[in-house]
Amino acid sequence: MNILQVIPQLEAGGAERTTLEVAQAIVAAGGRALVASEGGRLEAELAAVGGELVRLPMGSKNPWTVWRNAECLARIVRAEHIDIIHARSRAPAWSAKWAADRTGAHFVTTYHGTYNGKTGLKRWYNAIMARGELVIANSQFIAAHIRTQHPFAADRVRIIPRGVDLDRFDPQVIAPERVAELAACWGLQWPSGRLVALFPARLTGWKGQRETLAALGRLKAEGADLPLTLLVGDAQGRDGYLAELETLIRQHDLAPDVRILGHCSDMPAAFALADIALAPSVEPEAFGRTAAEAGAMHVPVIAADHGGAREVVLPGQTGWRVEPGNPAALAGAIREAISMTQAQRSEMGLQAARHIRTQFSTRALQAATLRVYEEALSSQS
Repeated sequence: MNILQVIPQLEAGGAERTTLEVAQAIVAAGGRALVASEGGRLEAELAAVGGELVRLPMGSKNPWTVWRNAECLARIVRAEHIDIIHARSRAPAWSAKWAADRTGAHFVTTYHGTYNGKTGLKRWYNAIMARGELVIANSQFIAAHIRTQHPFAADRVRIIPRGVDLDRFDPQVIAPERVAELAACWGLQWPSGRLVALFPARLTGWKGQRETLAALGRLKAEGADLPLTLLVGDAQGRDGYLAELETLIRQHDLAPDVRILGHCSDMPAAFALADIALAPSVEPEAFGRTAAEAGAMHVPVIAADHGGAREVVLPGQTGWRVEPGNPAALAGAIREAISMTQAQRSEMGLQAARHIRTQFSTRALQAATLRVYEEALSSQS
């Protein structure tokens, strides 16, 4: 099968990582895996798995550009004998749908987020993600959301949870030298004897960095021994938000306790540095990829109690779930985590790894996605 995936960029993120994983599976099955995108830092990884980049301005929401992209995609479908166009974001999905209608290619979508819309126009725009012949939901939470927001698509939803690369996110394959190198790059002494909390997420308000700093400020005021908290992720141009976080660090006197470190290309090594991971998003995560990766690395997770995190984090077994947007509740979970013995945290991490390995593997995602492609190709639509 020849598959064309469309996605705005190939930067760090769950949708981008899944694009590469599916490309790898297509090539391994003897097909061709094309990706229409503006590109980004994951281009080399796409090429390494045998994928082919088609560089187009897929991130643009300009109606004229979206229309031009549809024309370009239609030409690619005809020239490369594409069987299925798989859309992973809204603006590219409009281009992909028009191209599929013109060429007879099958059209599949993956619903990667909640895409909430308060106006009728926004809901209409979002609905393109539910108009695939088959609509992949990356969690039970997203499947329920699609059925509520787009009842017409209910019988076309196929649930394929996000996967974790269990070969890559395996503490047994992370050499101590690799962890030490990352720590040195970040200017950290390792091992330091101090508890480390890793917050892996791009710097944007809905991920919960503000609430985390407020929670740490509460604990600091109580006289607690704080974990060294590492904020790892791109600001992606949000200079104002970055400045706000730096101000909050100063206001709460957290300069010795919090580091803002930017993008990391070796997340397995980053998790190997950590004793606990933080995923306290204010808005619900569609799945909760970083929480799953942390679990695979035997790291207990403190996550917000909504969205896909409810499927990834089992309270009291693999981590903690706290009320979203509540710094007091988050402080309570951090307090409990730091009061545990290392043996207790290790046992919780072991349970986390068992849960992730049985429920959320990349291989399972790849196999299930290929089955969806086969189902689409066998249909008469």
